[in-house]
Amino acid sequence: MIRAAELIQRKRDGHELAAEEITELMLAYGRDEVPDYQLAAFCMAVYFRGLSSAETFALTDAFVRGGETINLSEALGRRVVDKHSTGGVGDKTSIAVGPLVAACGVPFGKMSGRGLGHTGGTLDKLEAIPGFRVELTTDEFVAQVRDVGLAIVGQTADLVPADKKLYALRDVTATVDNVSLIAASIMSKKIAAGANAIVLDVKVGDGAFMKTLEDAQVLGEAMLALGRRAGREVVCLLTDMNQPLGRAVGNALELREALATLRGEGPPDFAGLAFDAAVHLLVLSDLGVDAAEARRLVDRVVADGSAVEAYERWIRAQGGDPDEAALPTADVVREVPAPRGGYVAELKALPVGLAALHLGAGRRTKEDAIDPSVGVVCRKKRGDAVDEGESLAEVHARDDASADQAADELLAAYTIADEPPRRRPIVLDTLAA
Repeated sequence: MIRAAELIQRKRDGHELAAEEITELMLAYGRDEVPDYQLAAFCMAVYFRGLSSAETFALTDAFVRGGETINLSEALGRRVVDKHSTGGVGDKTSIAVGPLVAACGVPFGKMSGRGLGHTGGTLDKLEAIPGFRVELTTDEFVAQVRDVGLAIVGQTADLVPADKKLYALRDVTATVDNVSLIAASIMSKKIAAGANAIVLDVKVGDGAFMKTLEDAQVLGEAMLALGRRAGREVVCLLTDMNQPLGRAVGNALELREALATLRGEGPPDFAGLAFDAAVHLLVLSDLGVDAAEARRLVDRVVADGSAVEAYERWIRAQGGDPDEAALPTADVVREVPAPRGGYVAELKALPVGLAALHLGAGRRTKEDAIDPSVGVVCRKKRGDAVDEGESLAEVHARDDASADQAADELLAAYTIADEPPRRRPIVLDTLAA
């Protein structure tokens, strides 16, 4: 019988638990043999006392062992790559990175999640495509990665089920923001889903979970260590989320921007991040290329149209219509004029994300329905010059009332100054084993 109370007490008092004790506790919790109230107490003890690197790996390993695992490399006879983001405003990166990598001949397999609050989920964006299926069986997922070279699907119920239960518990007990718990949650899903090489995109700033570069570096190093111990190759990009990524925020709008990027027409910050992530994945793949050759490959598949062809192949394989004209459009489009001339000194990500949420592009609770057509396009971003009356942003809304509210929220997100701000790169730091 699991000694849950004893383990809680020892962790509360600052002692390190043995790997087998953590494994026993989490496997028992996954089997419903330990009640939520005891795991809530355990999470609070961890929140205040922390976990050692050995304990964090034991927790990650327990999550993986408690559910289904997929061995993509064994099934395909190839090294498979994946990308994960900690979530942000306008973050549609995986939708561009997947086709870029697949067009270069490297299989890309990703199990993704939905958005909650001001951060959008990749699955929600993909479901803006008419007919697109996010729910595939494990066999369908493996077959599609093998045959098409690319699949992005919803997480199966049998993949790390204890983590899914524990995350819901952490969400309602104020124990989400602990580095060890975050790292174990993210990496257990990546390890169980079967990719050999992973690029992690940790967002930093106003619109992200990690507010400072120092905090993001701690999380990144923790995930790198977990990847090493699990035999995975991992690169961690720390990226700016003090303003929205790209210009589009909202599901169909972001899909259009991802497609534009695959044609070589995307906004510089988003295109730069997508291409950088793709280059890292190609270097980690079995192609045997260095960064310079990987960049040449990425540039070539954009220039010759192969990246768009890979996108269309992928969307059709999952039942969707890849024609951009099939994406839904909003009933009301409203410009937000600049109140004065000057330079955009600041465009806060969080208010923009909340404006899109209030329009219906996101969900406040897991049960909320999403309107795929609504959102925001930020015509001007940090450092851009603007004339009085020129459009700062564009609101896509279902009605005039919500358009008016979003326009006011967007205007408050902008700060216009007489001088341009200092340039800030999209990739703030890169961590690698």
